[in-house]
Amino acid sequence: MNRRPVDTRTLLGTLALFKALDSATLDRLAAAAIRRPLVRGERLFRRGDPAIGFYMVVFGSLKLVAAAGNRRGRLTGIVGPGRSFGEPVMFLERPAVVDAVAVTDALVLQLPKEVVFAELERNPRFARLMIANLSERAEALVHELDRQALGSGRARLIGYLVRHAGHGPGPQTVTLSATKAAIASSLNLTPEHFSRLLHKLEADGLLSVDGRRIVVPDMQRLTSAGRAAHAG
Repeated sequence: MNRRPVDTRTLLGTLALFKALDSATLDRLAAAAIRRPLVRGERLFRRGDPAIGFYMVVFGSLKLVAAAGNRRGRLTGIVGPGRSFGEPVMFLERPAVVDAVAVTDALVLQLPKEVVFAELERNPRFARLMIANLSERAEALVHELDRQALGSGRARLIGYLVRHAGHGPGPQTVTLSATKAAIASSLNLTPEHFSRLLHKLEADGLLSVDGRRIVVPDMQRLTSAGRAAHAG
């Protein structure tokens, strides 16, 4: 990872969860934060490991994979730059329920739970920010579950592409943040069904596929196809 070194306090201050904090709070948290550089494919922690804190992604991305009835496991989320994860099991003081694996080379900041708990008792503003962050994620999870419950496989896949594509003029590109099998799992699809749906959308002229890179020539057409799939 050939990146220019940046001090931990500066990194922490760029993350949304910490931007509104005062300098003294940032200093305390930065002094305790642990930098965790990861290479692609490296595990940050495994299911069943003790929850020793929570994590913030500075750059790169990680996938969270739950146990399932197959060797691949089930993708429960992709965590990208600026986002945090691991708070629920930290607060519940339970073992991790997923594996966290680097999808790309990444840098993660780990905040030990003892430091977090002490800061929550000291600082009501930090407590409110943590609550707001968790509330936003809970709301997003409800919306995602609604999308998965209401739509066909075609509708779910199109919805995923629309959410992750740009919305400017001209063709838009979606680069899958994990393997196709992992994305399929997150959409409650088998890898085979996922591939068939992609091929059908490609045959319909709604997109083109090159590995993990998907180009959508006309977002309006794809969005309309998504509405039709939901209606059907």
